[in-house]
Amino acid sequence: MTDSRIPADLPDHIQHYIDGAFVDSVDGDTFDVLDPVTNKTYTTAAAGKKADIELAVAAAKRAFDEGPWPRMLPRERSRVLHRIADLVESRDARLAELESYDSGLPITQALGQARRAAENFRFFADLIVAQSDDAFKVPGKQMNYVNRKPIGVAGLITPWNTPFMLESWKLGPALATGNTVVLKPAEFTPLSASLWAGIFEEAGLPQGVFNLVNGLGEDAGDALVKHPDVPLISFTGESSTGQLIFGNAAPFLKGLSMELGGKSPAVVFADADLEAAVDATIFGVFSLNGERCTAGSRILVERSIYEEFVERYAAQAKRVTVGYPHDPATEVGALVHPEHYDKVMSYVEIGKTEGRLVAGGGRPEGFDEGNFVAPTVFADVSPDARIFQEEIFGPVVAITPFDSDDEALALANNTKYGLAAYIWTNDLKRAHNFAQSVEAGMVWLNSNNVRDLRTPFGGVKASGLGHEGGYRSIDFYTDQQSVHITLGGAHNPTFGKN
Repeated sequence: MTDSRIPADLPDHIQHYIDGAFVDSVDGDTFDVLDPVTNKTYTTAAAGKKADIELAVAAAKRAFDEGPWPRMLPRERSRVLHRIADLVESRDARLAELESYDSGLPITQALGQARRAAENFRFFADLIVAQSDDAFKVPGKQMNYVNRKPIGVAGLITPWNTPFMLESWKLGPALATGNTVVLKPAEFTPLSASLWAGIFEEAGLPQGVFNLVNGLGEDAGDALVKHPDVPLISFTGESSTGQLIFGNAAPFLKGLSMELGGKSPAVVFADADLEAAVDATIFGVFSLNGERCTAGSRILVERSIYEEFVERYAAQAKRVTVGYPHDPATEVGALVHPEHYDKVMSYVEIGKTEGRLVAGGGRPEGFDEGNFVAPTVFADVSPDARIFQEEIFGPVVAITPFDSDDEALALANNTKYGLAAYIWTNDLKRAHNFAQSVEAGMVWLNSNNVRDLRTPFGGVKASGLGHEGGYRSIDFYTDQQSVHITLGGAHNPTFGKN
C-alpha cells in the first residue's frame, strides 16, 4: 500500500460552520476521524453539543426571519441552486476522492454519488420554478387557492453511507423551498460535508442560511431534535434511532420525515431472466459495500431454479473484486468504521450457524488490517433466522427457497421492515399483483434500484415515516395555506336578527 491512496491537502481539523464562519465547539471538544483502511486517526473534528446547536439554530432563525432567502422569488433561488449544482459537478473528482477515503466507498461509486448530488440540486432548482399549486373555482361564488410558504429552520440529520449525496438529497429541497438549515452529518464521515460551506458561499447563498454542526448523535443530534425553534427534522438512519427521534420530537409536534432501515427482498421466479437476475441481485447487495438501506439482502428463489441460482450466485460473488477504495478496479471497499465492521462480522458468525455458507465468510485474502469483508453468501436460510430478519448493512446476503407465489409473498413480507422490494418474473399479471401486495414503499420489477427523482422515496412499517422525492419533498418543507375568496354576495347564515 502506497501513499497514493491518501488525498492531498487533507484538513488537520474539521470545524463547524455557523453564521458564515468556521468555528470550533464552544467547549473546545473534538473527536477522532478514522481512515477505514487502517483504522488510524487522520484528522479530528469539532464535537458539537447543545451550546453549538443553539448558536447554529439562532443563526438559521435570524436568516429566516430577517434575511432575503425566504423572500426571494423561486427563480432567484433556482439560479443559486443551479450554481451549486455546477460547482459540485466541477469538483466531482475531488469530492469522490475525499468521500472514498473517508467512508471506504470504491472511488468509481463515490464519483457516481458526487454526480448524483449535483443532479439532486439541479432537479429541485427546476422543480421549484415549474411547481404549480391547486386552485378551485366555483363560478360567480368563490375562488380558492393554495399558497405555499417555507416553514423555518430545518434540522437535517444524515447517515455515513454515501454521505455527500444523501446530504444533497435533503439540502436541495429544504433550500429550494426557502427554508434555512442546520445540518448534522454522521460522525463517522464528516469530511465531505465540510465542503458544502465553500460551495454555498461561492454560489451566493446568503449568510446564515446554511449551518453545519458536527458531533455525536446523542449530543448534537439530540439537541437539534429537541430545539424548540426547529419545526422540521429530516433523518436518515437506523430504525432504533428513528424511534428515539420520534419520541423526542413529539412534545414539540415537529414535522418528521424519516427514512429508516431495510431488509428488502429480491424475489426470483422460475420464469425470470436468470442471468439478469443474478447480475442485479449481486449488484443490489454488494454495491456501496453493502452499506445501503435499499439493499436486496434477502433473495427468495423459486425451488425449481434454486440450486442453479445459488451455484451461479456464489460463483459470481467470489469473483467480486475487493480492494482499496482508491483503486478504480475495486467493487467492494472497506466498511466505514471498526465498530460497524465488528457488527457485520458478528452477523457473519451468526450466519454460519443459520445457513449454508457458499461464499466469503471472513476477511478477504491479503487484507490483514482495515474493515474489509469478503462478499458473503448464505443459502438455505430459514425465515426465522437472525440473518433473514435483521438488517446487517454490509456485504452479506441470505438466500431462501419458495414453492408458490403465496409462499413467496409471505416470505417477502415476513420482517418488520418495508423499504424496497425487487421482483424478477416475465409473467406480467404476477408482477403487478405481487408488486401491489408486497409490503414495501418502493418496488422494482425486473430492475435493480434505478431512481426517478420525481417519484416518492420512503418505506412502510419500521422502514420509515413519510416520503421524500419530487413533490413529496416540496410538501414536507412547506406549509400549505388555503386562501378562500368570495366572488358573489356574502352567503353567511344569519344569527341573532330576531
